[in-house]
Amino acid sequence: MVHVAKFLDERPTEIPSILAGGYNHPLLREWQNERQLTKSMFIFPLFISDQDEEETLIPSLPNIKRFGINKLKDYVAGLVAKGLRSVILFGVPLKPGAKDEVATAADDPDGPVIKAIKLLRKEFPDLYIICDVCLCEYTSHGHCGILYEDGTINREKSVQRIAAVAVNYAIAGAHCVAPSDMIDGRIREIKMGLIEHGLAHKTFVMSYSAKFSGNLYGPFRDAACSQPGQGDRKCYQLPPGGRGLARRALKRDLAEGSDGIIVKPSTFYLDVMSDAAEICRDIPVCAYHVSGEYAMLHAAAEKGVVDLKSIAFESHYGFLRAGARLIISYLTPEFLEWLDEVN
Repeated sequence: MVHVAKFLDERPTEIPSILAGGYNHPLLREWQNERQLTKSMFIFPLFISDQDEEETLIPSLPNIKRFGINKLKDYVAGLVAKGLRSVILFGVPLKPGAKDEVATAADDPDGPVIKAIKLLRKEFPDLYIICDVCLCEYTSHGHCGILYEDGTINREKSVQRIAAVAVNYAIAGAHCVAPSDMIDGRIREIKMGLIEHGLAHKTFVMSYSAKFSGNLYGPFRDAACSQPGQGDRKCYQLPPGGRGLARRALKRDLAEGSDGIIVKPSTFYLDVMSDAAEICRDIPVCAYHVSGEYAMLHAAAEKGVVDLKSIAFESHYGFLRAGARLIISYLTPEFLEWLDEVN
């Protein structure tokens, strides 16, 4: 029995801050999280090709496959059964001659994305379908817009084409369009197109507002076959040190009517994500844990440097701390199981 009175005169005048009492139990450690990871936050990327029977593993993206339309239903059904709520679609035209200078295949009614939208809407009516809107997978030159003769982006023609693709995805049944090209003015053009077609009231526009050029997209380009034929995308994607440019881009897209924004990549740009959470505090902020970041975690786990599950939770909680509400993640299938274990 401890006699507290005996120690009254010996206590320090100020109580030291003993924090460990607040996180000495697993449940307490969960309570210390200002926000919890939930299944509804996760958006899973799907690569859909125009080869109907395709089911191909992407070597640089562990556990991720590219699917043809006939292989999609069974795969998605397994994830929906585990609690998948949302996907983002990327089309991959592989047929000879499918690509041209104006990305005709992007919104081809018989192309992979529009066919996938219709299939998923029919088979999984509660699944939220986002379509990445970009031209790079579909252009013969591999850039995200239409080019002038000197190889630079023709802004006006590019945003008109991007808007047309976005509207056609919405007509096909997409719940959300997500332009990822970073070309100035495309949000306004998309919004105007949706308004003109009577679709603005039921189509969420989630802009890649702060997308940086860099070295973390290699595995994605392997999956989507979207490597530029020449040059790079540094003139329309942000430079890695351009935090101020990112803030300006966030304000630009917000002013043009974006309903949500994406910061891409995520782990190396948590300061930008924090800026986005403040500048765009009235709309959802989404972190895109990109292919290179995903591959790095797998590589470190294979080397025994980290535990995959532990580092995945650590990285994704970082996005929440920085202000993200949504996460596009290739680790979504794993999190659907891990979050059941936690709960």
